[in-house]
Amino acid sequence: MAMVGGGPGAFIGPVHRMAAELDGRFRLVAGSFSRDASRNAEAGRMWGVRDDRIYGDYHQMIRAEAARPDGAQLVAVVTSNDTHFAISAAALDAGLHVMSDKPATLNLAEARALAGKVAASGKVYGLTYIYTGYPMAREAREIVRRGDLGAIRKVVVEYAQGWLSRPIERDGDRQAGWRADPAQAGVGGCIGDIGVHAFNMAEFVSGLRVERLCADLSSMVAGRVLDDDCNMLLRFAGGARGVLIASQISAGARNGMTIKVYGEKGGLCWSHERPNELSLDLLDAPSQILHAASGYLSAPARARVRIPTGHPEGFIEAFANLYADLADAIAEGRTDPAPLPGIADGVRGMAFVERAVAASRDGEGWVSLEAAP
Repeated sequence: MAMVGGGPGAFIGPVHRMAAELDGRFRLVAGSFSRDASRNAEAGRMWGVRDDRIYGDYHQMIRAEAARPDGAQLVAVVTSNDTHFAISAAALDAGLHVMSDKPATLNLAEARALAGKVAASGKVYGLTYIYTGYPMAREAREIVRRGDLGAIRKVVVEYAQGWLSRPIERDGDRQAGWRADPAQAGVGGCIGDIGVHAFNMAEFVSGLRVERLCADLSSMVAGRVLDDDCNMLLRFAGGARGVLIASQISAGARNGMTIKVYGEKGGLCWSHERPNELSLDLLDAPSQILHAASGYLSAPARARVRIPTGHPEGFIEAFANLYADLADAIAEGRTDPAPLPGIADGVRGMAFVERAVAASRDGEGWVSLEAAP
């Protein structure tokens, strides 16, 4: 694979590399890691990329790699939101597969245009909604699919962080800086950064589509342009109700992704901070804690564990599961990378962001997600 972005000081670029190479199915052989030439060279050499495959920009990289008989087959896009569309489109046009960071693009119009590119290319496009890669999140999905909980009535999803409780973007923090800039992040701040994760998990685990939402988005830190706190109600197809909370100003919170799903017969709860456990509570039955890698789990959950139960797997391993999904799709000649989220999830994520931002800003109350412009 080749990578765009992920230069020195980046968070997610090294995660992509570790995850992609964990199972030996991909190898990083090329990249354009930074616009700064010295930082670009530093990143490539640190990761063992040959000097002649460290490129000054992604256009040069994609042209050269597509022309090589031993060239990269996959481009990992690990840049800020404003460049996702251009890089992904260029890779697809050159006949290369794509693994992109979320959200798919800067805006909904770009996401829809990219969906056309993906369909025309015949290549696999994956989107790193990381929490779908955890085995116990996949077990939760299977429990719902089997009907163990009965008809789903309520979905509660929360993603709480506190790292933006202060205006650190004004103090030179690079990670905060681009996320607080509409030109690089798009119309959504917190909602586009972590709210889309919560939205995707709500649909992934429940198997239901959100049809309507009522959003209240705020910028709690004075002077911040984009939202940093999001609260909304959801209505799903079939009548289930939901609550979604995403916040980056919940001081003291670290990375608190939690999802609860309740049906007629019981409920379940999965938390990212205890990722190898899944709580299951059925009516008139003892509470159960299910553990990762156990023999009683479903096949989809067991398929993505690497070590015996009791040995914890975490973020890198879950990320690697997404790359394993992508590798399977390529090897099997499929363009649908499921259960890895794909471009359809990307379009829905951008529709969610734009509809929620506009509805909150204009005080519209309940709005249809499907009617997003």
